[in-house]
Amino acid sequence: MRCGRFTLTFERPLVMGILNVTPDSFSDGGRYVARDDALREAERMIRDGADMLDIGGESTRPGAAPLPLDEELARVVPIVEALRDAGVPISVDTYKPEVMRAALVAGADMINDVWGFRQPGAIDAVRDSDCGLCVMHMLGEPQTMQRGTPDYWDVVAQVRAFLTERVDMLMRDGVGKTRISVDPGFGFGKSTVGDNYALLAHLADTAPRLGDAEPFPILAGMSRKSMFAEVTGRALPHERVAASVAGAVLAAERGAAIVRVHDVAETVDALKVLAAVRKAAEAPR
Repeated sequence: MRCGRFTLTFERPLVMGILNVTPDSFSDGGRYVARDDALREAERMIRDGADMLDIGGESTRPGAAPLPLDEELARVVPIVEALRDAGVPISVDTYKPEVMRAALVAGADMINDVWGFRQPGAIDAVRDSDCGLCVMHMLGEPQTMQRGTPDYWDVVAQVRAFLTERVDMLMRDGVGKTRISVDPGFGFGKSTVGDNYALLAHLADTAPRLGDAEPFPILAGMSRKSMFAEVTGRALPHERVAASVAGAVLAAERGAAIVRVHDVAETVDALKVLAAVRKAAEAPR
């Protein structure tokens, strides 16, 4: 996959560290708003083995209010500029075309869009760059996506159909196939905890496939989400580390190319165990 200055080969699942420079994200809101705190956390995640970093300036938790453009730019752009030479791909989590453009100028290698590049001008903002793209499924919008009961007759098939349509749109508009990854959008407008676990159980089936070509790489972002609270009883996000690591390993087993996580060191260790088991399974007995 082409990702700005980098080429991602996915010989093993890659770990994307989450860096939220927000006061109101559901798990770590307020911890990394200050520039120095954000940079120290980025350095720590890289030391812990993060293959990529994903910088978010606006919370997209259920019910989150939209952030004014100038505030998101002020949060994100200086961090991207400071980390552009950190040695790993820098992703920016945004749906605003203006932020996409500014982030790419500042040195971002990837744009991770919860809206799946559906906002007016989003595709135009990324078409002519070399950046990687992550297209996510979301039913509704952050302010309303968990209100009521979203209706899925087959959540896996419907998510795949949505992602296929968005991938087709990007390619018709001139975005190269090798720049695109997809995310089924755990927790984003899914009606029940069962929908989220159906997506995890059948993760490989959510990826679009063009003819006989390999499916598009999957990015799985479940870290500390409420889908784990539902089955463990752990109400607070920081209590869900073990469940999140288990989710990342299960996603990797089911074909995830990238796992997006808060807990980098723990996830890196767990994936090393998975790699050792896979190697042992392939060895002659």
